[in-house]
Amino acid sequence: MGENKTGFFGRLVKGLTKTRNSIAQGFDAIFSGFSSIDEDFYEELEETLIMADLGVNTTNAILDNLRAKVKEEKIKDPIECREHLINSIKEQMSVKAADYDFENKKSIILVMGVNGVGKTTTVGKLAGQLREEGKKVILAAADTFRAAAIEQLTQWAHRANVDIISGKEGSDPAAVIYDAVTAFKSRKADILICDTAGRLHNKKNLMEELRKINRIIEREAPDCHLETLVVLDGTTGQNALAQAREFNEVADLSGIVLTKLDGTAKGGIAIAIQSELSIPVKYIGIGEQIDDLQKFNASDFVNALFQKNE
Repeated sequence: MGENKTGFFGRLVKGLTKTRNSIAQGFDAIFSGFSSIDEDFYEELEETLIMADLGVNTTNAILDNLRAKVKEEKIKDPIECREHLINSIKEQMSVKAADYDFENKKSIILVMGVNGVGKTTTVGKLAGQLREEGKKVILAAADTFRAAAIEQLTQWAHRANVDIISGKEGSDPAAVIYDAVTAFKSRKADILICDTAGRLHNKKNLMEELRKINRIIEREAPDCHLETLVVLDGTTGQNALAQAREFNEVADLSGIVLTKLDGTAKGGIAIAIQSELSIPVKYIGIGEQIDDLQKFNASDFVNALFQKNE
């Protein structure tokens, strides 16, 4: 794991370049530009954090934390705030080791997200990685709304060397899930990953569809762990947060996958989403390769943002 880990950290540092340029450079200018810690200093920090898409609530939480530290430790020099600020940002995000327990249980993973965020690709990459870990994985193409999604997932299934269950375009997603759960049980697979609906504009239909899917899983596989992930496009910043909120209204989300972080200056959204919704970001994507999807590590993420190789 060591080499893979450092390799990914290096790619993370590279992938977060745009975000780092917007956040870290802003901070460094503030830390070196102020000789004392006053309201103007905090205001400048606030502006930099909000510009990086951390959002108002998260920014306030980080700065409240920093103010308390400054008071408690009687800090006078702005430069001494840097470390505290970094730690304060880390405190806003926490993913516990137990959040990945589903990978080692008999699990059914529902993956949702609007079209265009990299949802099908995420399903494919996750399947490939779990297969490499020796798991028996089955994919279900339950986003039956688009023929392209079914086709794309079939290609990923071949690439990852896993079975796929799919229906025709326009067929009932719940029927595909039923077939997939049946296959999952009879083939004694470990993990079933379902690519589900990518539509938010009609929430009522989506809610119904997900209820139906959940009922089938509860009835047919009651002792399986159910994991519900939403895939969000990191380049959309606050819009990704809004989508996470909406999906959380229709489904009981257990985790978030944040893709395309390598193409954006809005990487701060990873911090905002966790802090605002209390749903952990479990995976992040920083490129096209199968191993560019990785488990999220708050400490690595923040260190890569400030390029502190710890």
